[in-house]
Amino acid sequence: MQKVLFAIIISSFLFQPIEENVSKPVIVLELFTSQGCSSCPPADALLSEIESKYTNKDVIALSYHVDYWNYIGWKDPFSKKAFSDKQRAYGRKFNSSTIYTPQVVFNGKEHVVGSKKTIVNSRLQHYLKKTSENTLTISNIEKKEDLISLNYTVEGTVNHKILRVILTINERETAVKRGENRNRILKNTNIVVKEELLNLEDSEGSVKLSIPDLVNKDDNLSVAVLVQTKDLDITGGRQISL
Repeated sequence: MQKVLFAIIISSFLFQPIEENVSKPVIVLELFTSQGCSSCPPADALLSEIESKYTNKDVIALSYHVDYWNYIGWKDPFSKKAFSDKQRAYGRKFNSSTIYTPQVVFNGKEHVVGSKKTIVNSRLQHYLKKTSENTLTISNIEKKEDLISLNYTVEGTVNHKILRVILTINERETAVKRGENRNRILKNTNIVVKEELLNLEDSEGSVKLSIPDLVNKDDNLSVAVLVQTKDLDITGGRQISL
């Protein structure tokens, strides 16, 4: 009887599933939005909801404010032409004849309307089942006056890839006085205020990022480091609060 029990225990142990050593999925949501767009606040709120739900940082939710809505009467203080140009680059990749807000891009691979909660959450769950090509580690991060420095290490192939280093304001409320959202107080989350792109020549290195003037001393900041292919696919990322 003891021999039988021993055999069962050994058999059970041998046939236990082996956990594969694979990279955890990292999903990057890039919301293209504007405080001058009346359709954007629901998408801003959804991005904030996702940010709060996935606090383990497997999901990096970024808010890029475009400048092409500024003509309507309200100049979005976070808007940049560079962010509109980034969205246009995605438009060329997706063979889109126009760009729009609110738009969410998943890992640089596909886009949906940013306010469509059911669709956004469905695609989010899809990408949570994928693994990442690259894993990033951020170390020795330091903030001194108007400069942030950090070291990074990338696991996985870095050939023909780009490093994106991004500074975000975690949250800011703005009283909008003109335009389509006039007399509203808008809350934005993970607002991109600075982005640097570097060609990845090695799997580790250091980088410095200047803090722009629009950042207030009371703002809580985060830094995201992403790996991207030449075709704009995002293959890994990491975000750390300062």
